[in-house]
Amino acid sequence: MTLIKSISGIRGTIGGKPGDNLTPLDTVKFAAAYGIWLKEYSKKGTLKVVIGRDARLSGEMIQNLVVSTLIGLGIDVVDLDLSTTPTVEIAVPLENADGGIILTASHNPKEWNALKLLNEKGEFLDAEQGAKILKIAEKEDFEFSEVDDLGEVVRNDAYMDIHVDEVLQLSLVDAETIRKAKFKVVVDGVNSTGGIAIPKLLEALGVETVKLYCEPTGHFPHNPEPLKEHLGDLCKRVVDEKADFGLVVDPDVDRLAFIDNKGEMFGEEYTLVACADYVLGKTKGNTVSNLSSTRALRDITEKHGGTYTASAVGEVNVVAQMKASDAIIGGEGNGGIIYPESHYGRDSLVGTALFLMLMAERGGTVAELRAGYPSYFMSKKKIQLTPEIDVDAVLKRMEKKYKNEKISTVDGLKIDFPENWVHMRKSNTEPIIRIYTEAKSQDRADGLADRIIGEIENSIAV
Repeated sequence: MTLIKSISGIRGTIGGKPGDNLTPLDTVKFAAAYGIWLKEYSKKGTLKVVIGRDARLSGEMIQNLVVSTLIGLGIDVVDLDLSTTPTVEIAVPLENADGGIILTASHNPKEWNALKLLNEKGEFLDAEQGAKILKIAEKEDFEFSEVDDLGEVVRNDAYMDIHVDEVLQLSLVDAETIRKAKFKVVVDGVNSTGGIAIPKLLEALGVETVKLYCEPTGHFPHNPEPLKEHLGDLCKRVVDEKADFGLVVDPDVDRLAFIDNKGEMFGEEYTLVACADYVLGKTKGNTVSNLSSTRALRDITEKHGGTYTASAVGEVNVVAQMKASDAIIGGEGNGGIIYPESHYGRDSLVGTALFLMLMAERGGTVAELRAGYPSYFMSKKKIQLTPEIDVDAVLKRMEKKYKNEKISTVDGLKIDFPENWVHMRKSNTEPIIRIYTEAKSQDRADGLADRIIGEIENSIAV
């Protein structure tokens, strides 16, 4: 069991002892710290915060604790109940709220939950703001409101429909064009809120929708991270249904992956590549993804005459670089699409609509589309950490070993070889070192990852 406190929020497993896991006491303490910080940050007398959650089993309990804590601080709450991360992000500015909290552990298994914190723009807090909240939580210097000054709760169940309407209004989305294409799509909602939101969007676009695991029970039918090894049922269903493609989202609907018409992975990394290809074909501009994302986005961007820039891993870092680069689309290679015309947050509804537009206008099959993109293969592996491992020292030794290669230390250690690359970094959400590699074949990518893992393990053993 684990409790991870970071500048991006607090994440842990349910149950156990306070301070070691995400218990009710830890939840209240961290929600209170956010509320106290928000009062200092906003300098307003009356505050409003939007709350939403995915469907995981602990969600209602965590939701009740967070809402009650904010009320106890005199903060008004707009409670969206079952929602998605991007839905909460768009709701914050629409409600003229001062912040937001999304209750989700994203791709983590069902025993996990987390508080993901937003500012008044509906964007994730930066490192400095997150650090202040951690300090407030550590000091436990809380002062709650008296009875006449308690906050109030308003329930609003309409925001998934509002979110769909917002997507339909995007300048590069034309519902009639998609409707005429007569697509058939299989949706794996991993029994969370994507099973509600994505079918709503597809039905509004006239897409025949086959639902797989779309009941928001919180009992995830497979590992909720949308990787190939977890999606056998979806791949089979696409072929059985003779569908145009399949799609899967993670529990909070900010990661999106496609299955082609042959039942093969389109490639999680290529979600952003395809959406960017469509957007850049309509509007000249720049793109951003993180250091762990495929080189294919760089290739597509340059083909369209734009400039590609890499950021540190993490949505807040991608967004900051997008603003600095005036990027018109960006995101992360984990299937996260950030389209500023909508909002600065990863959004699977926006990504789905852009992909449908690309397919409707270009024609052909999804397998043919994938075959037309630069061919890169990625390996995503990890090393489990123990408390005695000094990750910084390990990465320093690797940096020294490969000092004659092109190196970036913006986020962990990335080594760019002529034909491939490897990125090593400590995860912000799990006690692991992530090892991402990319090469011109899967065997080469896997081989490079295994080689690096062996070198790291030997370094640790020394």
